[in-house]
Amino acid sequence: MSENRYERRRYTRFKDISVSERILNTVFLLTIGLGYLAALANMYYTHQGLDGKAGLSMEDVVISYHGSSSQTRLGNAIRGIMEPNLKYKSDKDVILQWIQHGADEPEYNEKIAPILDRDCVLCHTPSVNPSLPDLTHYATVSEVAHAGGATIPTLIRVSHIHLFGIAFILFFIGKIFLLCDINVYVKRVAVVIPFAAMLLDVVSWFITKSTPSFAYVVVYSGALMGLSMGLQILLSIYQMWFYSKEKS
Repeated sequence: MSENRYERRRYTRFKDISVSERILNTVFLLTIGLGYLAALANMYYTHQGLDGKAGLSMEDVVISYHGSSSQTRLGNAIRGIMEPNLKYKSDKDVILQWIQHGADEPEYNEKIAPILDRDCVLCHTPSVNPSLPDLTHYATVSEVAHAGGATIPTLIRVSHIHLFGIAFILFFIGKIFLLCDINVYVKRVAVVIPFAAMLLDVVSWFITKSTPSFAYVVVYSGALMGLSMGLQILLSIYQMWFYSKEKS
């Protein structure tokens, strides 16, 4: 008798939890799902246009992490996605000429800093958006004003935030997903996939820094993490409210 009670407690399923728990799980999963969609939109707008063309392309990903041999990240952004943010269109030529002249600090302090402070730092501040280049002072602006992609310190900063934050989210999604009434081996594989994809995604950032062709791995691993996480969310919500299986 006691062993049977232990087994029931050990293998709890959605049919065993209260309506209140289902509501809590559902609003959590829906909120995370909406948050992930917002993250995708943010990623699109922060990476697209780096090649000087509208829309997100593989070249944008390469420039973001590896850099461009002929163009700088700041120059590409000013010609593309960031141009509409400039209050005065003539400031575009001022910034591009500064880059062409070597992007030195005296001219930055005199001409460039006032433009960036007025039009760019509202978003390009680490405390506001750590995934965007820091345009608050010369040292970090210089990194994107010269040829080359994301720096190693920047990748380390973003990756540790990414790993800590996403790992907690995947853990709680996985804990809820484990209540699904499906094959146990499928569940074991399913909860590992998004973690493995996340780790591969982060590692591929650093590899793409030196090997641009690895940008494909950045895209595919990120897509795998999002897809696996989304399937866990959808299946969990479905089984909580719409799935019924009689106990054997």
